[in-house]
Amino acid sequence: MLIDLRKDNGAALDASDGFRADVCIIGAGAAGLSLARSLVQRGHQVCLLESGGLDFEQETQDLYRGANVGMPYYDLDQSRLRFFGGTVAIWGGRCALLDPIDFERREWVPHSGWPIGRADLDAYYRQANEQLELGEFNYEHDIWAALGVADPGFDPDKIDAELWRFDETMERFAASRARDLIAAPNLRVLIHANAVKLQAGADARTIEHVEIRPLGGEPRQVRARHYILASGTIENARLLLASNDVEAAGIGNRHDLVGRFFMEHPAGRIGKVETAQPFELWAALQKRFMRDGPPLAPALRLGDAAQREHRALNSIVTFKLQRDPSRGVALGNRLYHNLKHSIAPSRGGRALDHAYRAVRAWIHRSVRNNVERLRARAGLTDLYLITRGEQAPNPESRILLSSERDALGNRRADLAWQLSEIDKHTARVFAQVFDEELRRLGKGRVVPSTWLDEPGPQWPIDPTVGNHPFANYHQMGGARMSASPSEGVVDADCRVHGYANLFVAGGSVFPTGGWANPTLTIIALALRLADHLGRRLATAD
Repeated sequence: MLIDLRKDNGAALDASDGFRADVCIIGAGAAGLSLARSLVQRGHQVCLLESGGLDFEQETQDLYRGANVGMPYYDLDQSRLRFFGGTVAIWGGRCALLDPIDFERREWVPHSGWPIGRADLDAYYRQANEQLELGEFNYEHDIWAALGVADPGFDPDKIDAELWRFDETMERFAASRARDLIAAPNLRVLIHANAVKLQAGADARTIEHVEIRPLGGEPRQVRARHYILASGTIENARLLLASNDVEAAGIGNRHDLVGRFFMEHPAGRIGKVETAQPFELWAALQKRFMRDGPPLAPALRLGDAAQREHRALNSIVTFKLQRDPSRGVALGNRLYHNLKHSIAPSRGGRALDHAYRAVRAWIHRSVRNNVERLRARAGLTDLYLITRGEQAPNPESRILLSSERDALGNRRADLAWQLSEIDKHTARVFAQVFDEELRRLGKGRVVPSTWLDEPGPQWPIDPTVGNHPFANYHQMGGARMSASPSEGVVDADCRVHGYANLFVAGGSVFPTGGWANPTLTIIALALRLADHLGRRLATAD
């Protein structure tokens, strides 16, 4: 059942007063919808709250405005979306697994380590892989054979290879693809239902209700046996911090950890590859459209042994064939960027973007390789190494409550994004190790980018790197998972420490972020949480 609070100010909610939710989920993005579907299929009564409507609305999106008070970062209302389906509405579809080393406590990476291991997620990764129709569950084995490409010969202890698998279903989490879920008799979906406060009990051990309010409307309460925050990394932290009438520092914040350890995947050009075979090296690492199954692409990862030897983070590189970056962004890329940021991400705007991507895919399949070969051989382009780095957990990188308030009267969220010296050190190490491997194979050498030798953790903003000029819009942390309340916000089951019935889903709970795009892991963790709650509810019944 779909209830629009903005249309009837809750009359339909009052009419369904007999509905008692087992679980209330706040946020209808990839995590929230995966949780809702799994719990509904188990027969549980679920209430799903979504701040936005079924499509983009500027007034609701404006609730995401906030200030960047640390290192430069994307505008906070431009880096996430607030409507049914969430930010994955404009997702590129890249899926990869976190590596086993990402879960380990690494002595050279302060604050690293998960209270679970990769083995605890593998079954749920398989389920997520099936849910996204990603074909064979293989991300780590026989990579070059899967791609139909000759093994380039890198020493896997130094340069390892893994796969991206691409979800090509546009709008997978849109309302139009969730009609069966919305129609389920044991689900209530409330849209324009902004969660303005989690009401803790007087003993600060349980949540009694969620206060919701549509823009321009009256507040209402939603009660359930269990509550799950699934509103995205920044909003999850904001709501925990702002719900501070019982605990002055906010819910789950007894150790001043809510909002801390915000992480991204920094991106940048780390070197120029001088080689006699620029096109051949580039072509080996490009996205491949397979005869059967989804597209695949390889990622070259700093091997575990190299990470340990050089005390570096888990990061990857890709190749980019382009003209001299000092000439600036190419005209076509500049026009696309300007057009993309001038069109609202409404259904029509997203349709234009999807059409553009379809044209690019056709060009990629049909003519791109031939064009790039000619340009490279004519000396019009050079080959560059682009990194996507793991960011080390940093307690000073954090989400904060702003002094400014939004249209609902709530304090906004500000972001103080901060990198550490080890982040730049890792980029420097990767350029060095890649250079050593190219020389060993007789395929060329790497000339490191000059910014790598500049002091401090500062990271360049370089539009010629691509659509993500310094970070990948992968927001993680702020409610990190830990075995001890003194080290994090939620436990191994994503339950907020000290609260019996409050859970957090999404990238918020990541203690470390690895290099992999987070969506597949977010869905896997959501499915694991649904299993856990399903068992708890079954036992209680």
